[in-house]
Amino acid sequence: MIKRNNDVWVYIEQRSGKPADVSMELLSKGRKLAHQLNGALKAVVIGFNAEGIAKETFRYGASEVLLADHQELEHYKTLTYGRILSELVDEHRPGVVLFGATIIGRDLAPRVASFIKSGLTADCTDLQIADVKYLRNDYKNLLLQIRPAFGGNIIATIISPEVDVQMATVREGVMRLEPLDSPAEGKITLVDYKMNGFDDLVKIIEQHRQENKVNLKSAPIIVAGGYGLGTKENFKMIHELALTIGGEVAGSRAAVDAGFVTADRQVGQTGVTVRPKLYIAVGISGAIQHRAGMQESNKIIAINNDPDAPIFGVAHYGIVGDAEQVIPTFINVFKQKLR
Repeated sequence: MIKRNNDVWVYIEQRSGKPADVSMELLSKGRKLAHQLNGALKAVVIGFNAEGIAKETFRYGASEVLLADHQELEHYKTLTYGRILSELVDEHRPGVVLFGATIIGRDLAPRVASFIKSGLTADCTDLQIADVKYLRNDYKNLLLQIRPAFGGNIIATIISPEVDVQMATVREGVMRLEPLDSPAEGKITLVDYKMNGFDDLVKIIEQHRQENKVNLKSAPIIVAGGYGLGTKENFKMIHELALTIGGEVAGSRAAVDAGFVTADRQVGQTGVTVRPKLYIAVGISGAIQHRAGMQESNKIIAINNDPDAPIFGVAHYGIVGDAEQVIPTFINVFKQKLR
């Protein structure tokens, strides 16, 4: 029987001295997992002048931060960061290690998993702790790594029963960001950085970054359209309504696949998870994959010509009707209210 450490570790991704939102979301979730396991929540920070980031993790419940702080670590480098984190995980063998499913997380996590010979589940949308009976064996306190599979058509629950370190990357936005009312009493443990002969194999000459212009996660109002709108021309009504009420435009996966809207505006399990104050779903049937990405919105208005559409099951207000008639009415009424 595998004996596991009960600690939960979260890798804190940072760029230019700012931690990634997904890392703090994972600390919020990791706090709950550690509580269930009766273990400690620990953060790993690698960077330069990163003490402020380390202290920020205490607001989300970290009891200890393992901090590797050196000028050579200012920018993310695969070989260097991978070596440092792999050695830390191999030395301490935490029970759970979590990464954001970002470009960096997807680059770093597999290297650590390979080094310590552990399993890794990518792009999880939920994490739970449970006792599991598998192949006639009972396993206590396993990490259930839950993610969509087969293009989002099924939800798979993956376990790693035969390893002592369970690892997962988690999508941004699927975990609720929950800072504590007052920071935890945490400590910072400095990790000594010693340069390795491989650290200079790749040098960063220049960096060019372009910030994502679409930020659905922080939008208070979202107007989302689905394949039910029929054409890209009809989808323009979504843009007009969003512009009128000051919202962001989004779409279902079917709308993205049809070319009605760009992929960076997709809401759902294979897109972005959002929690706006108001979510208007137009022509979206409401498959489970889409509902998982928006069902925690404060208020949901669904507009669909099918009275049996699943979207009405999560909507606070439902309108059965043709979008080509309903949306222009919405726009006209709102404009008149503004006069």
